[in-house]
Amino acid sequence: MAMAKVPILVAVALMAAVASCSAREPNICMPLAEVAATAADDAVAPLIHALRPLLGSGGQLGSHGGVPCDSWRLGVEAYNVRDWKMVPANCEGYVGHYMLGSHYRRDSKVVIDQAIAYLDSLRLAGNGKEVWVFDIDETMLSNLPYYATHGFGARPYNATSYNAYVLEGSAPALPETKRLYNKLLTVGIKPVFLTGRTEDQRAITVANLRRQGISGWMYLLLKQPGFKGSAVIYKSGERQKLQDAGYVIVGNIGDQWSDILGAPEGARTFKLPDPMYYIG
Repeated sequence: MAMAKVPILVAVALMAAVASCSAREPNICMPLAEVAATAADDAVAPLIHALRPLLGSGGQLGSHGGVPCDSWRLGVEAYNVRDWKMVPANCEGYVGHYMLGSHYRRDSKVVIDQAIAYLDSLRLAGNGKEVWVFDIDETMLSNLPYYATHGFGARPYNATSYNAYVLEGSAPALPETKRLYNKLLTVGIKPVFLTGRTEDQRAITVANLRRQGISGWMYLLLKQPGFKGSAVIYKSGERQKLQDAGYVIVGNIGDQWSDILGAPEGARTFKLPDPMYYIG
């Protein structure tokens, strides 16, 4: 009986899309085939969170400096657009639709599928020294419930409100990354969390991870008080300590380029999508 609901959901989405297109500007509406695919994806895949997008995400909602927002996002993910402080105001709607819809999940799946294919190709020593480094925010845990109420990165960063959200310990796990994490545990590679969160956030971070069914990591490395360097310097320095201790970093994954740049990067790096903020 559960399978019979999928076509009904797709039909509802199609009818809603037609009504939406007739009520608003047609140039921001998805093609009907894309609406159907999105509805089917959402019907059979678990949600990252309970938030839902508006219908009609379109490909080019808004622009920045004459550049369509989808092209701006590509520049961000390819590390051609750097050192930006906020999502361009005209692209807030585009980023929101991208993050809340199935597109973000599909892009994340591509990354994790490649990571698992790489993992399957490895010949492991099995000596307990092979590790995989994970960032936390927007890599293992999603802060999208916070950003959805704070402009999807199009408003100035507010450390007070963001840290208050972190201290709730309610961030949901990103399901694709969790899939990779669980696979690593089954083959004996030890996960290591290396995060820009600070030492005083250790207890709530551990609690949040465990609430999301994430356990079995080897280390949780947090930034020490008073550290003033860049994220690249901090994270590459911590990876060097792991290497100096005899560990082999077989993989390294994060949502920021600063998570994966700086020697030693690891044998293979993977970059998850995140057009909401930039950390250098």
